[in-house]
Amino acid sequence: MSTATVTYLSKKGMKELKKAISRLEREKKDMLARLRELDKTDNHEEQLARSECLATIEGLETELVEKQLMLKNAKPFPRKRDALKVAIGSVVDLLDTNGRVVRYTIVDSIEANPLDGRISAKSPLGSNLIGKQMKEFVEWSANAGTKRLQLVSIA
Repeated sequence: MSTATVTYLSKKGMKELKKAISRLEREKKDMLARLRELDKTDNHEEQLARSECLATIEGLETELVEKQLMLKNAKPFPRKRDALKVAIGSVVDLLDTNGRVVRYTIVDSIEANPLDGRISAKSPLGSNLIGKQMKEFVEWSANAGTKRLQLVSIA
């Protein structure tokens, strides 16, 4: 028996996962109702539509089971973190070489969205940030060479 891995999610990530599960449950319910209607007919086109409907339901069920398992194994970010070191759930401010400050929240891969300021702890930048303290420099390889930022705050 394999042990499930814990996924740490922010409040926003937990809410998004619950919304996705609700949406999948509604879609499945709608498809089941459509299937019941198709079962009442016996022409060839309706039988093809029935097959497509069954395939869609199967796909929805698979995705639903995956998301429910993910939710079952999800835990909110730890509330009391050591704010002296970067960890999953930390909000960090980084200073680039041009003096600009960028802010990221370190999250699990499932919740990562760099455009929204959420980076994965497994990404090149995220993995180099984990365990760092304020005023330390973070370096990682990127397409255009090595990037370097200074950690100026951790929340």
